[in-house]
Amino acid sequence: QVQLVQSGGGLVQPEGSLRLSCVGSGFTFSRHALSWYRQTPGKERELVAFIRPNNSTHVADSVKGRFTVSRDNGEKTVNLHMHRLKIEDTAVYYCNFGTATNDGPYYAYTYWGQGTQVTVSS
Repeated sequence: QVQLVQSGGGLVQPEGSLRLSCVGSGFTFSRHALSWYRQTPGKERELVAFIRPNNSTHVADSVKGRFTVSRDNGEKTVNLHMHRLKIEDTAVYYCNFGTATNDGPYYAYTYWGQGTQVTVSS
């Protein structure tokens, strides 16, 4: 049974930092790409960042230079490191797994973490 269990998140002031973590099970973690999405009310879920099996990464333009994504295959964990947070980063964040070739785009499977609220506010 596939499971993605998230931790982290919460309330942070603008320019602060947070780390989200997601532990995966029920699939061959090292062979898949892992990703983070976010969603705000009334909007579609947005791809924030993903990391391929070869550890190459892609981040959305809206968070480039502020967010990074990393993975630990031994711990079956993917992390989203968020720095210099802005009010517009406020959202529910979800982890996901899927496929991506070495240089290609990300294709999500329909398995999601439970969601984690990140609120950036002074």
